[in-house]
Amino acid sequence: MDVQRKQWNERQQALRQALGTPGAFETTQGLFAEQHALVHAGALTGRAGTFDDDLWRELPDEAARCIPPGGEHSIAWCLWHAARIEDVALNVLVAGSSQVWEQEGWGTRLKVEQRDAGNAMDASAIAALSEVIDLQALRAYRTSVGARTREIVAGLRPEDLRRKVTPERLQRVQAEGAVDPGAEWLLEYWGGLKVAGLLLMPPTRHNLVHLNEAQRIRQKAA
Repeated sequence: MDVQRKQWNERQQALRQALGTPGAFETTQGLFAEQHALVHAGALTGRAGTFDDDLWRELPDEAARCIPPGGEHSIAWCLWHAARIEDVALNVLVAGSSQVWEQEGWGTRLKVEQRDAGNAMDASAIAALSEVIDLQALRAYRTSVGARTREIVAGLRPEDLRRKVTPERLQRVQAEGAVDPGAEWLLEYWGGLKVAGLLLMPPTRHNLVHLNEAQRIRQKAA
């Protein structure tokens, strides 16, 4: 997996370059599809040996919920947070559509009342979410979010990559309670991005950041 992560990072640099290169739209979409497939379950695309599958292989439920001594997050929290960020950023900011969370009633299915993405959660809230979240539903939610992301990206046009995030869509994110009080910096960050920038971070790099964190947590929880 270390070799695969190195290759992933190299392709991410190629994706960044392609996103800024006129006439490289087909290359961009192909690179995105490969990068995105590896940070989701293999069931999403039929891709074998994804980072997500490797994380979950023979992972006991108690290990997925565990916050190691001195740690801040659990594996469950990392994957829930990554999925929420991808859901909000791609559906609301890129596509201007409803979140998968809203469309499919995932709050109830996950047994999680919190609607926001958890950027400002304190330790007790993270522990509480880790304890109650339905782990099978969490995996299904991530796959559903990933499937919707791929639909959105497949439907983009080259000129869409240069489109900036609009204030109206940022206001929708806030109105829907998708960013928690205390994490307004996230709206400012997103407000400075174009669609190309959003493809580099939430659905690709951000997922890998938290999958890497989750692997470290797994090692400590073993």
